Amino acid sequence: MGSYLPSTHSERREMLREIGLDSFEELYRDVPESVRLKSLSIPEGVSEMEAAAQISALADKNTRYRTIFRGAGAYDHYIPAIVKSVTSKEEFLTAYTPYQAEISQGVLQSIFEYQTQICELTGMDVSNASVYDGAVAAAEAALMCQERKKTGVILPDTVDPQVIEVVKTYCGSRSVPVTVLKTKDHALDADTLKAALTPETACVYVQSPNFYGVIEDTTALAEAAHLSQARFIMAANPISLGLLKTPGECGADIAVGEGQPLGMPLSFGGPYLGYMACKKELMRKLPGRIVGETSDKNGARCYVLTLQAREQHIRREKASSNICSNEALCAMTASVYLAAMGPEGLRRAARNSADHAHYLAERLNGLKGFELKSDKPFFNEFLTACPVDPALLQAHLDKEGILGPLPVEGGLLWCCTEKNTKDKIDRLVEIVKEAAGE
Repeated sequence: MGSYLPSTHSERREMLREIGLDSFEELYRDVPESVRLKSLSIPEGVSEMEAAAQISALADKNTRYRTIFRGAGAYDHYIPAIVKSVTSKEEFLTAYTPYQAEISQGVLQSIFEYQTQICELTGMDVSNASVYDGAVAAAEAALMCQERKKTGVILPDTVDPQVIEVVKTYCGSRSVPVTVLKTKDHALDADTLKAALTPETACVYVQSPNFYGVIEDTTALAEAAHLSQARFIMAANPISLGLLKTPGECGADIAVGEGQPLGMPLSFGGPYLGYMACKKELMRKLPGRIVGETSDKNGARCYVLTLQAREQHIRREKASSNICSNEALCAMTASVYLAAMGPEGLRRAARNSADHAHYLAERLNGLKGFELKSDKPFFNEFLTACPVDPALLQAHLDKEGILGPLPVEGGLLWCCTEKNTKDKIDRLVEIVKEAAGE
């Protein structure tokens, strides 16, 4: 706690003497006078009551949407009450970082259970304790696959644009080439991938359902990658895995994705959770923390951090990753959500999301100018044409507290979850008709 306690005047003088200075100004003598701040433009301090009132007034300016028809990477699913009830307990919120196993058994056990659930969900052999978000998981997975004679990443333009940028940033710092393939009809076909693969390609990254909601033919894509001796990385919305084939069943070597749908609210963009899992042969390349189960000298079950590459902590210049942390509370949230839902609950959430999205697509496809832009199969998101100004459409929806679709590529990207019931969809369609002048 010492770093949070103010130092006294005499202590500050003592520190200055120790380093041979007479004043704090001398610490900044190499900084030009012209760029030094003389004072900070911040208001005087106020009481706790006044500060709370000011913060509440700022928060009231946020638009509160009662219904959301937008996804694009973050999804408004129902969260069972037990999730917040368990994860808000003080012993979880303030848990000690689990480096010392002897005083961290509870945290380590919760991470171990999360890893087990992610393996079951993805059909993979090993999971890590999570990373910061889905985009980081994608980039870390791409770096896992790099070898001395096989380098380079191929991914289609149907991947979330933000993920593409993060992958480019990570790989750019390691001089790893990234190829983004242009696709037709918002899906990657195996022939296009085969033409792009070379003997030097290390991995192929595919998102399914992709950014436009389309379910990619991942089995064929995985086969094409493996024929070229490249690893296949598959990203998936975890809720979709309650209904669709797992990455393991599709032939993926590594499974990654954004874990936000697993019990985490939208929260203006975070904190979220990146999940990562892989086949057994790649487990020693898996970055970040991994918790294992073992026995103590008395034969009792216990948990430890295990299988981490020593380069992450010691020989950092040789490390394939410098992540040595995880999103422990978010991982626990996902674990509690999955336990509360169970396999059948997850399947129903996925089925309802898909059914609602297909009903909405059918209703919109019947409106002039809102035709679907792809005939490919989709899960809970889809793209339509847009005959009206998207801002005008959203203005109509704002009046009833509805967040509408995301404008993208001259069209509209719509999304449904189990919360978008038939009544809400029917009302949305009526407002869309009004905005389109029908």
